[in-house]
Amino acid sequence: MGNFINPFTDFGFKKLFGTEENKECLLHFINQLLEQEGEDKITSITYDNKEQLGRKVSDRYAVFDIYCITEKGEHIIIELQNAKQKNVTDRSLYYTTFPIQSQGVKGCWDYSINKIYSITILNFTLDYLKLPEDEYLHTVELYKRENKMLFYDKLMFIYLEMPKFKKREDELTNDFEKWMYFIKNLERLEKIPKKYRDTIFEKMFAAAEIAKLDKMEYRRYIKSKKAINDYDNAINYAREEGKLEGKLEGELKGRLEGELKGELKGKLDIARTMLKMEKPIDEIVLITGLSKEQIEELGMTN
Repeated sequence: MGNFINPFTDFGFKKLFGTEENKECLLHFINQLLEQEGEDKITSITYDNKEQLGRKVSDRYAVFDIYCITEKGEHIIIELQNAKQKNVTDRSLYYTTFPIQSQGVKGCWDYSINKIYSITILNFTLDYLKLPEDEYLHTVELYKRENKMLFYDKLMFIYLEMPKFKKREDELTNDFEKWMYFIKNLERLEKIPKKYRDTIFEKMFAAAEIAKLDKMEYRRYIKSKKAINDYDNAINYAREEGKLEGKLEGELKGRLEGELKGELKGKLDIARTMLKMEKPIDEIVLITGLSKEQIEELGMTN
């Protein structure tokens, strides 16, 4: 185990970004990310209830990793997805329905809402979307198809494909890239890199030190890390089993195809002989099991 916690664990992510003492660090990360999209700077945020319930007991609910509201009333959902899944975009859309509905005031809602940001940090790539290999930051908004004009500016989805970020420490050019490098490589770092010698990042590295966790936090971290390791082991095992099953399936398929080809060749040889003996086609069909068309075609090639 290294000196710093793994931010891709549930405990690690919430410890670094979901606590009041590190709120200014979260704000800095959000602003650096939104700056890439030309968004206005956010001056303050307030953590809100992460558990969002439906209107009825029977309705589905959502539990966000981090949910906060800005000084202007904008809603920000931040999700870390460690396990590869195909319905990431559906999940993001579903989660935004909660802050949308929460802004309605009973009896007098004019359907005007404040902007909602959905930020999803992925520890895997969105292979099924076939996105460019050199693009790790994806911003999605509602555009008019005909002329690519922005149709609605109050809903923004941001996805970060962390495996695609491959810059080394000496290649980092701005604070946003520093955050990307920090999140992706934190667990593997032995000490604070030279480029991180400033207040915000030093505070984050201090919060990430395993040695500074109390006994309860350490137990929670180990439990959270074990959950990730168990998942990874299960996936790797499934892949290996898949390879073995695929190999066996391939061998059996090849063997069966060989046997079928051999069986077919034998039937064709019998049919050729019977054709030479001028046996009726119906009799050849009965003996060989070949179709009338196959035998007629065979007779034409003899």
